[in-house]
Amino acid sequence: MSGETVVLVHGLWMNGLDMSLLRRRIESAGYATRRFAYPSVKQNPLDNAHLLQAMMARITTSRMHIVAHSLGGLVVRHLFQLYPRQPAGHVVTLGTPHQPSIAARQLQKCRFGRVLLGESLQLGLLGPVPPWRDQRPLGVIAGTLRLGMGMIIPGIPRPNDGTVAVAETCIEGMQDHITLPVSHFGMLLSRRVAEQTLCFLQHGKFCRE
Repeated sequence: MSGETVVLVHGLWMNGLDMSLLRRRIESAGYATRRFAYPSVKQNPLDNAHLLQAMMARITTSRMHIVAHSLGGLVVRHLFQLYPRQPAGHVVTLGTPHQPSIAARQLQKCRFGRVLLGESLQLGLLGPVPPWRDQRPLGVIAGTLRLGMGMIIPGIPRPNDGTVAVAETCIEGMQDHITLPVSHFGMLLSRRVAEQTLCFLQHGKFCRE
C-alpha cells in the first residue's frame, strides 16, 4: 500500500529474521516494511519500547502499522503507553501472552529458566504491562496447534499453541480475535496467518467465511 509501512516486532530469543517469510508476504501486498530487532533477554520490554520508538521516529509514512509476535506484543503495549502519539494504523499481535504467561512462570522456578528468560520477565511475561487504551484497532491471532516446548511445561491450559494458551492472548480493548490451527512459531510461516494479518491491516477486522 503506497505510503503505508508495517513495522515487524519479533519475540523472545529472536532477531526478526524469523519473520522474514511473513515480511515478504506483507510486502507482496504492497506495504513497505521495517524490521525492529531488540535484545529480548538482556533488556526488559519497557526499555525495548524506547528503542522501538527511536526507530519508528525515523520513518516517514502516512500510516504505520505494527505486527508483533509473542513478547513483541508486550513491547508494543509499553510503546503506546509511553508514546501515545503515533501515526494512524492498525496493530496485530501473533501469539502474544497478553495475560501473565504460565509457561514463563513455570520456567522461572528454576535457575536455568530464569537465566533463559532474563529480563523478559520484568515488565513483560510476568507483568505488569500497561493495559491497551489506544484507540487504534488491535487484532489478536492465537494458535491452537499444541507443538513446541510448552508440551513439556505443565499447567498451560488448552487450547494452546504449544507455548501460549488461547486464553492468555485475550486483552480488554482488542478489536478482534481469531484462532487458527498453528503453533507458536509456526504462525510465522503460515499463509493463513499472513492472510488474516493483511485482512486486519486493511479492514481493521479479520476475514471470516
